[in-house]
Amino acid sequence: MQSRNPETMVLHAGPRTDGGSGAVVVPIFQTTAYEFKNTEHAANLFALKDFGNIYSRIMNPTCDALEQKMTTLEGGVAALAVSSGQAATALSIQNLCRPGDNIVSSTDLYGGSWNLFANTLPSLGITVRFADPADPESFRAATDERTRAYYAETLPNPKLTVFPIGEVAKIGRDLGVPLIMDNTAAPIICRPFDHGAAVVVHSTTKYIGGHGTSIGGIIIDGGNFDWSAQHGRFPTLNEPDPSYHGAVWTEAVKPLGPIAYIIRARVVLLRDLGSSLSPFNAFQFIQGLETLPLRMREHCRNAAQVASYLQQHSAVARVIYPGLHEDAVQANRANTYLRGGHGGLVGFELSDGSAAGARFIDALKLFYHVANIGDVRSLAIHPASTTHSQLRLADQLSSGVTPGYVRLSVGIEHIDDIISDLDQALAAATRPMATAA
Repeated sequence: MQSRNPETMVLHAGPRTDGGSGAVVVPIFQTTAYEFKNTEHAANLFALKDFGNIYSRIMNPTCDALEQKMTTLEGGVAALAVSSGQAATALSIQNLCRPGDNIVSSTDLYGGSWNLFANTLPSLGITVRFADPADPESFRAATDERTRAYYAETLPNPKLTVFPIGEVAKIGRDLGVPLIMDNTAAPIICRPFDHGAAVVVHSTTKYIGGHGTSIGGIIIDGGNFDWSAQHGRFPTLNEPDPSYHGAVWTEAVKPLGPIAYIIRARVVLLRDLGSSLSPFNAFQFIQGLETLPLRMREHCRNAAQVASYLQQHSAVARVIYPGLHEDAVQANRANTYLRGGHGGLVGFELSDGSAAGARFIDALKLFYHVANIGDVRSLAIHPASTTHSQLRLADQLSSGVTPGYVRLSVGIEHIDDIISDLDQALAAATRPMATAA
């Protein structure tokens, strides 16, 4: 059955039952290797003449089921599950870049991605140029003949300013540059492929799982970018690959469909770097996926009410939430790219600054103080002293983190209980501190 409704996709995409046992729920295939039928079968698998399981560092049936479901949900052609969201981001770029190449990234990024781009990738010879998404043309200005990709977050964490996906994707396609979108904070409510993105990545740790038990990531190939048309820009896909007996990926997998990008990521990078996803974690993410559309409705509904409550509170100087942008351009982007809600993240600044923010965090009772987003539970953190603390102050400000900024990941608890906890914590944050006698 074909469906474009996410509630149906997450339940029925991919294998309907386990072919061997008839199990309805995808089993955990906790195995390292798979027996070959004969020497010819083994040779064909290694030569990519046949697709099948060889070794669980590269592929696994449980991981495959997750990949199929996420591919369908996002509207792509194939996916690769990996060990973390950070691994997904790194591999999505390394799949296209060699030393001396560059990418252009949005300034509005998660702190771990900023550090990867500003420090680690340059140490590997890959330069990252930062562009302000408030002006999509800044991506064009930063592009040259060695630019291999654009990179951005749909709903940047923690800035929460929706990225202009269509505008930047069009600029990229005019220049032969693919747009890679991190859609971690906006599953269900945004499908970047519908707006021209070429690759989507997720930290499945967050909303996809929702339960806060497992670390993982995924890369999804949209199958909508003609890598061979830009032969010189993508040598990793269009020139003989010495790491795989001289395969030219755009030619080698052509009979199988437009999956050159994701196949190389699997059989070269995942094989060599080994950032594979545990089948147990894949199983956990499949369980989370089954309720994702329902959870996202509640996350969005609760977050909207929290943002409205904070906006009216005298102790709050500013609320950062996609549904409350006063700027007409930003409001239009939120309404264009986010459908069915504005996400579960809310940021705010207290009038009394960072000291009040610390008191607020310490006073919370229902909210957990953790470095994560997307759990069913409500979470809170002070990014400047945690997730973005490794960045210079100027870089923190560029990514949307001010000293007094507090980020909430609003869960699916009853809204009355969420507001009650915020109310008492705000009272504690603004209570005059006792002075020594």
